[in-house]
Amino acid sequence: MNKMIGVTLLTACLLGIAAPQSAEAKTAAGSYTAQVYTSSLNVRDEPAKNATVVGSIKNGARVTVTDEQHGWLKVKAGSTSGWVAGYYLKKVNSNSLQSSASGTSIATKTNTASSTSANASSRTSKATVTADSLRIRSGPGTQYKVLGSLKAKDTVTLLLHQNGWARIRTASGETGWVAEQYIRSGSTSSSTSSISTVQHKGGLRGKLIVIDPGHGGSDPGMLGTTYNTMEKDLNLHTALYVRDALVAKGARVEMTRTRDDQKPTLARRVQMSQALRADAFVSVHYNSSPKNVSGTLTFFYSEADDLKLARAIETRLGQGIGLKSNGLSFGDYHILRENRIPATLVELGFLTNPTDESIVRKTSYQKKAAKAIAEGVADYFK
Repeated sequence: MNKMIGVTLLTACLLGIAAPQSAEAKTAAGSYTAQVYTSSLNVRDEPAKNATVVGSIKNGARVTVTDEQHGWLKVKAGSTSGWVAGYYLKKVNSNSLQSSASGTSIATKTNTASSTSANASSRTSKATVTADSLRIRSGPGTQYKVLGSLKAKDTVTLLLHQNGWARIRTASGETGWVAEQYIRSGSTSSSTSSISTVQHKGGLRGKLIVIDPGHGGSDPGMLGTTYNTMEKDLNLHTALYVRDALVAKGARVEMTRTRDDQKPTLARRVQMSQALRADAFVSVHYNSSPKNVSGTLTFFYSEADDLKLARAIETRLGQGIGLKSNGLSFGDYHILRENRIPATLVELGFLTNPTDESIVRKTSYQKKAAKAIAEGVADYFK
């Protein structure tokens, strides 16, 4: 977690390449679809930050990934192909997408209660809008059409959760999708309507976990000394994987930020967890040091619940995610010290170490780390 100040370095981290391929080029057998999570992603002709920029891909666009080299992903989006920084992409579940013949138009399957009746429940949950104005969209993402809007304190019925989005029904009976971070779950009530949900077992069911991707906006955090990797982006992408892993275990998750241009204050991050009456708080970071050190480190403040939560997560990280664990450490950080709920801060590798930086840039590492964190949180609540 750094604290190098260098807003001017923001642009230097938008990596990527695009070498045009012939129409006959075949997609690799291990290819998959991913979505762009930055305002504009440069595409380059080689997997290197100094390579020639041959194009760009907009936020929310879907691409086909065919190869990976040292944190760079080879992608194709329509007539554009080349290499991009892998930590700006997130894999999309292929069975929810359908590509057109051109490979640039993707339609999402409609999510309905009847399509998942096998997981139906006779319980609905209510939620309250916390934003001044919240857009309702036709699908779970900002690329979908705006159907309407809600205002603060409006009450909705939750129908389905998917990757940080919630399918809701308004008081007037309209249905659509809203960003989950701008609604707060409330009481539950019985209903005869079928609601798509997943049955989970274990201590995480119903627990509300706040995941905090460190830094953001004009605060990039640490900048990798070898590959110019920007910490704030690694934090966000890893935190999104943590969110997905926790939701899969039955937890409810709130994020302190979901975009690279957001920069909530430290006080706001703490206030959010306390206003929501969350059960635990996990802040995700990547480390820096003037010394040649490597590995993960998990911080706590209170020797009561904080330490227990940190130990549960560190134990899972220490079981093997690609970097060694450096154990536990006391941390006098605002988000730990001022938090009234169990809180921990995890450092998932040193961006000042060339080996660490090359490893943490890979989505495979981020997913392993996220899974370990989720399993540690689950262990804490057992």
